[in-house]
Amino acid sequence: MIFTPGVVPALSFIVNAFTNPGDKVIVQPPVYYPFFRVIEDNGRRVVNNPLLFKDGRYTMDFEDLEKKVKDPLVKLLFLCSPHNPVGRVWSKEELEKLGRICIDNNVLIISDEIHQDILYPGIRHTPFASISEEFALNSITCTSPSKTFNLAGLQTSTIIIPNKIYREVYRSFMERIHLLRNNVFGLVALEAAYTHGEEWLDQFLEYLEGNLRTLTEGMEKDIPQIKIIKPEGTYLAWMDCGDLSLDSKQLNDFMINKARLALDDGEWFGLGGKGFQRINLALH
Repeated sequence: MIFTPGVVPALSFIVNAFTNPGDKVIVQPPVYYPFFRVIEDNGRRVVNNPLLFKDGRYTMDFEDLEKKVKDPLVKLLFLCSPHNPVGRVWSKEELEKLGRICIDNNVLIISDEIHQDILYPGIRHTPFASISEEFALNSITCTSPSKTFNLAGLQTSTIIIPNKIYREVYRSFMERIHLLRNNVFGLVALEAAYTHGEEWLDQFLEYLEGNLRTLTEGMEKDIPQIKIIKPEGTYLAWMDCGDLSLDSKQLNDFMINKARLALDDGEWFGLGGKGFQRINLALH
């Protein structure tokens, strides 16, 4: 386990440590938009493996992935698990298939599992590295208490690298940029959250479920043209606004000036995001 000041900075460090300018990184849009920036801002190229959307549910496009990982310039795959913004919590079977494709093509999986604690009833998260030693050795897992316990301001995250060779590559890069010293306030908060925060988390998840129910029922009653993609995890809801028949500019104008809500525009999340909006459910 290695300290970093946040998962997004860690993704940038990983891109620099494990790839060269011009190399490629696979993402699965619509996906958390900082993924694109940490790739492109460091002179690497994004390869899109868009999710499939059918009957209100998202799945991975393995056929497309198998084609794209064959490019020798593809070095990494950013896995969002649970997925932000679509709310999928990937099954063990899906992760096994993804992991095998990447191992067979020498692609390192970077698993962002920052939302792993935020699950709805009946849903179980499978950490990618827990599936097998082989998968663990071909992965880097990014975690943090920041989403679960609202501690993002303390800039503390944990990067888990089981592979000793990869760990040394990453540690060497962090030493060169002098970022291996942790934040003492964040460290204390992390320890307190994971040691004493279970009761708080249980209450938070119950409250979150109520907020999702309120949003879903409200839309079904008052604005049935907006469909809530039922999340399995995260504190976010992905809203399909396609039936409003508005272009992107009109949709944003509707949300901001009529609904009086400043939401996250679906187009920020890449391919497949047009006509969607993301709303944060973790509020009073």
